[in-house]
Amino acid sequence: MTDAFANVLLRPWDGPLGAPPFAEVRPEDFLPAFETAMAWHREELAAISAQAEPPTFENTIAALERCGEALGRVRRLFWTLSSAQGTPAIRAIETQVSALLSGHSTAISHDPALAQRVADVHSTRHEAGLYAQQVRLVETSQAGFLRGGAGLTPPQKHRFAEIDARLSALSVQFGHNVLAATSDWVMDLGAEDLAGLPAGLCNAAQGRAAAKGISGRYHLTLDRTDYESFLSFSERRDLREILWRAFTDRCDGGPHDNWPVIAETLALREERAVMLGYADHAQYALEDSMAHTPDAAADMLTQLWEPGKRRAAEEAVELQALINAEDGGFTIAPWDWRFYAEKVRRARYALDGAAVAQHLRLDAVRQAAFDTAGRLYGLSFTCRTDIPGYQADVCAWEVCDSGGAAIGLLFTDYLARPEKRGGAWMGSLRVQETMDGQVLPVVYLVANFAAAPPPDTASTRLSIDEARTLFHEFGHALHGLLSRVTYPSQSGTAVARDFVEFPSKFMENWIVSREVLSGFGVPDALITAIRNAEAYGQGFATVELIGCSLIDLAIHRASGAADDPRTFVEAELQALGMPQEIGLRHRFPYFTHIFDGGYASAYYSYAWSEALDADAFEAFVASGDIFDPALADRFRTEILGVGNTRDPMASFQAFLGRAPDAGALMRARHLVDA
Repeated sequence: MTDAFANVLLRPWDGPLGAPPFAEVRPEDFLPAFETAMAWHREELAAISAQAEPPTFENTIAALERCGEALGRVRRLFWTLSSAQGTPAIRAIETQVSALLSGHSTAISHDPALAQRVADVHSTRHEAGLYAQQVRLVETSQAGFLRGGAGLTPPQKHRFAEIDARLSALSVQFGHNVLAATSDWVMDLGAEDLAGLPAGLCNAAQGRAAAKGISGRYHLTLDRTDYESFLSFSERRDLREILWRAFTDRCDGGPHDNWPVIAETLALREERAVMLGYADHAQYALEDSMAHTPDAAADMLTQLWEPGKRRAAEEAVELQALINAEDGGFTIAPWDWRFYAEKVRRARYALDGAAVAQHLRLDAVRQAAFDTAGRLYGLSFTCRTDIPGYQADVCAWEVCDSGGAAIGLLFTDYLARPEKRGGAWMGSLRVQETMDGQVLPVVYLVANFAAAPPPDTASTRLSIDEARTLFHEFGHALHGLLSRVTYPSQSGTAVARDFVEFPSKFMENWIVSREVLSGFGVPDALITAIRNAEAYGQGFATVELIGCSLIDLAIHRASGAADDPRTFVEAELQALGMPQEIGLRHRFPYFTHIFDGGYASAYYSYAWSEALDADAFEAFVASGDIFDPALADRFRTEILGVGNTRDPMASFQAFLGRAPDAGALMRARHLVDA
C-alpha cells in the first residue's frame, strides 16, 4: 500500500480535526484512487467471506462496518466536490465514477458467501446476546443485502446489475442537463428594468455582469434565489413572465431535454422493484420509512391537499381583487402571484421583504444559527483560518461542546458560483462513530445565495426565506455533529428519508422567532409583521409542496407511467385540480430531488417531517421558553444523538412521551378552518 499512498486521496486525513487535504486534491487522482480503494475493499470483503469461523456479529456485521474506510473517504470527497465545486475536470469523470461505484455496490450485495453470512447472523440475532442497536444493525444489513438483489437468481442478478448501472448513469445525466440549462441562460437588464427590485438583488446582478467585463448592465440567473426574489419584487410584469417561463421550461425539450431520461428512469425503477417482489417503486422506496407504505404517505398528503387548495383559492380571490383595484386588466398568472402576495404582506402586515433583508446579513444569520445552537445545546463555533476549504469562499469551523472539547468540524459554503449545483444541502465528509475509538464528524453546508460585490458574507443580504434555508441546512449539520453512536452506518443523518428532514425543519422555527430576529436589530414592529404574516400564503405554499409530493408518489405507483410521463403528469395535475396560477414548485424536467437526489417516491418526506417538527416545536412554545433546557437536552439525546440505532417512531416517542399529533401540521400551516 506504500506506493498507493503516493496518491494523496488514499492517505488517511491527518489535518486538524480530521480535515481532508483539499489543497492537495487533483481531479486526475480520483479515478486511480477509486480503483485502488475498491480493490482494497474487495480484499477486505473476501477475508470476511472466507473465514472458517461461524458467522457472528463481530466477525461479520462489525467487520463489514470496519472495512472500506479508504473508499469511503475518496467517495465522500468526490461527491462533495462534484456538487459544490464541479470543475470541468470533475464533471468529465462523474459518469465513470458513478458507474464504478454502482458496480462495486451491486457486486457486494450479490456475493453469495457474504450474503449468507449476514443472513446467518440475522437468523440468530435474538439469541446472540446483542444490544438493541446491534440487533437493528443486523436487521438493516440484512435488508440492505436483500434490497440489493442478494436473493435473486443469477440471471436476475445480471439484469439487476445492468439496471443499477444504467440508473446511476441516468441520474448523472439528469443533473448535468439541469446544471447546463440553468447555466446557459441569463437575463440581461439595464437600469430602466430594475423598478421595485431590492438593492441586494441589483448589486448581485450587477456584480455578475461586471465579472464578465460588462459595465452598466445587470445579469439575472435561473438560481432559485434570483427567481423568487425577482418574481416577488419586479414591477415589470413582462420581465417576470420571461423569467418564470425560462425557469419552468428548463430541460423541457431542447438540447437538455430530460423527458427521455425521466421515461427510462421510471421504467427501470419499476422493473427493479417488481424483480425484488414489490408492487412498484413507491412500495420499494418506502418500506424502511416512517410511513412504511405509499398509502400511508398519500393519506397524510390528501389531508392537506383540499384544505390547502381552499386556502389558495381564497388567496387568489384577494390577489385578483388587488389587480383589479389597480386596473391591471389581466387575470392573475403564475408570474404574478409572488408579486401581489408581497403587496398584501406590505399592506396588511406592514411587512416589507426588502426592509427585512437589509437586516439579514449573511454573516449575521450564520452567527445567529451558531448562537441558537449554543443556547440549545451548549455548542460554540470557532473559525479555523488554518484549515483550507475546497474554495476561497468556504469557511472551516471547529465545533466544541459546553466544556470546550472539540466534537466536530463544519465547513460552510454559502455563496452562489456557476460550478455549483442549484439549491442547498448538507453532507458528511466523515461520520461520527466509536467502534475503535472516538471519530469526530466532518460535515459541510452548501447554499447558493446571490453574492453582492465584493462576494463575501458581510455584504450579502438574505430574504427571510433564505435565512430559513440557512437554518434548515444547519439543522441537518447539527444532526451529523451531535450524533453519538457506535457504528458508522447508523450515524447522524443515516435515518429514514421521512425522518431526516425533521431536525432541519425543526431548526427553522428559531429564525422567525422574536428572540432571534431581535438580535439582528430588526425593529419590533417589523418582527411583529413577520410573525403575523406567517399565516398568510399558506395556501400557495401548501399547494406547491403537496402537489409535487402527490405526483411524485403517483408516477412511481402507476404501471405504464414511463410510456409517456409528460402526459401522465399533466393528467394527474388536472385530476388533482392543481390551480393553474400556482403550478408545481418543481416541474419534473428539473425535479432533481427525485431524479438526481434520492427522494424518488419520497418528496412527501418534507411534509411528513414538518408534521413532526410542528408537534415538537409546540412543546417548546407550551413550555414558555423556546430555549427550554430540559426539552433541548431531550431533543439532543433522543432525536439528534441516536441516529439510526432504533425505529424513528420510537425516537419521537422517547422525546415527547407519545406518538405524533396528526393535527399539529394543520395548525402550523393555519389550515384548521380551511
